[in-house]
Amino acid sequence: MLHLSLCRLCCRQPAHSKPLSDKEREMPTRFIRADILAQTAYPKPDIPNHFILLDSAAPRFSLPEDMRRQWTDALAEAPLDRTSNTAENDVQAALRAALPIPENAQIVLGNGAEELVRLLAWLTAQPDAAVLALEPCSGMYRRAAELCRMAYTGIALNDDFSPNLAALFAAIEQKQPALLFISHPNRATGTPIARADLEEIARRAEGIVVVDETCAADAEHSFIAQAGQPENLVVLRSFDSIGLGGIRTGYAVGSPLVMNELAKLLPPRPVNGLSLCAARFALQHADTFRQNTEQLAAERTRVAAALAELAETQVLDGQAHFLTVRLPDAPSAFERLKENGILVKNLHGRHALLHNCLRIAVGTPEQNDGVVQGVQQAVAEYLARKNGGHCPADLSQKLFYATLCYVAALSLLSLWIGLAFGHI
Repeated sequence: MLHLSLCRLCCRQPAHSKPLSDKEREMPTRFIRADILAQTAYPKPDIPNHFILLDSAAPRFSLPEDMRRQWTDALAEAPLDRTSNTAENDVQAALRAALPIPENAQIVLGNGAEELVRLLAWLTAQPDAAVLALEPCSGMYRRAAELCRMAYTGIALNDDFSPNLAALFAAIEQKQPALLFISHPNRATGTPIARADLEEIARRAEGIVVVDETCAADAEHSFIAQAGQPENLVVLRSFDSIGLGGIRTGYAVGSPLVMNELAKLLPPRPVNGLSLCAARFALQHADTFRQNTEQLAAERTRVAAALAELAETQVLDGQAHFLTVRLPDAPSAFERLKENGILVKNLHGRHALLHNCLRIAVGTPEQNDGVVQGVQQAVAEYLARKNGGHCPADLSQKLFYATLCYVAALSLLSLWIGLAFGHI
């Protein structure tokens, strides 16, 4: 009955739908919701195989060769004709062993965090239900709300990317949201939310507060130990955050009061057996993935320092596996990196707070050096345009001193020629 009632709710045609023409009535699409027909699918650009892909919010690294062989052996033993009855329980037990999940909290696995976001929206999709989110954030929150005919409202962060608590609390009081999404650290900027702020938000909101930690592998503090405390607090995580985006496995942790209801929306085998096998293997080798995370954090610090030295460039202070950089001309820098075979995320134009921003995932040292070089080129080109085609002396300290040396050498040469030929 729950599935049937939710389907009726989500499939109800809006009152303002335009009448169908005779031609449209003959087409199968007349049975498809008008609001879905008006949307566009998530873009999947055709990227050349040789490109270095640093456009994701998730980290990118490869397993050591010996562990890759062990991984292959483990996958070879996974049954392909069925999903083991114990596989999901094994992963949940491994998660509890690896993370400080409260004993009384429950875990729900899903095909990536995106699926769990949609299910949480479906779970709370009652007439006139509202969804709030701190923005900028993942576009999935708005999309899930709209697909379930829920009223979505984004609350902009402050200029320093801290939460605008006054605006958020006013929206909570006015709209009484069924769902409130908080990205920690922020998926666009990498900036975290303070523990005291989140606790106050969860206290004031009566609906479900979802802390999206899908970018939080190396965040300074996680809220996983507080999942379900209070009962409306749900923590959302994903194996993407440790570099396993390919297995498309996420999990929600919360109180039994919420998780028992969320589980009713899942099919009998929500995650495929190969992904469960891969997830269990990763949790058994958590130390290796933790070391990778530490190496990425060190590399992120190195790249951030190099980019921060560039003129008119700001590197946001974040805690994710990526850097968000504000440049004098982000679109041109994005194109310059593409010309160099590097794809990053162009955030410019997605939100007012992301003006001239690029999001750059941390890759290998060689890949990161290519990013720094490409951004340096883009900034140099911008400054040259800004100065009427002339490169300013402060573009680079090396370039400045090289120019001085060149001028001095020409002066000495002119002096020598003058003395040699008697002109002086």
